[in-house]
Amino acid sequence: MKNYTITVNGNVYDVTVEEGAGGGASVAAPAAPKAAAAAPAPAPKPASTGAGSIKVEAGAAGKVFKVEANVGQSVKKGDTVVVVEAMKMEIPVVAPEDGTVASIDVAVGDAVEAGTVLATLN
Repeated sequence: MKNYTITVNGNVYDVTVEEGAGGGASVAAPAAPKAAAAAPAPAPKPASTGAGSIKVEAGAAGKVFKVEANVGQSVKKGDTVVVVEAMKMEIPVVAPEDGTVASIDVAVGDAVEAGTVLATLN
């Protein structure tokens, strides 16, 4: 019999595994979840010095697939600024209004949550 501590989606479980007669393993029901140890918070990204007042935010969680705009570029309402990949779909994140790109706050490959500021406009 072996005891393991397993973390699933931030919940910690104590699990007991015992060897069965046929060499297979059986798993006892996990105990109630323990409080997970607090994971260290990721270091905040430095604020861009030229950050604008208009935020361009991710509408869904995913991974940054492509950055379409550059700092200093003029964009019109509806122009694609960043493309986020979620569930094998490419989702364009567009400028909410006309402006100039003040900052791009993500890089290709970054994981983002819904509501994450991807860029700012002036």
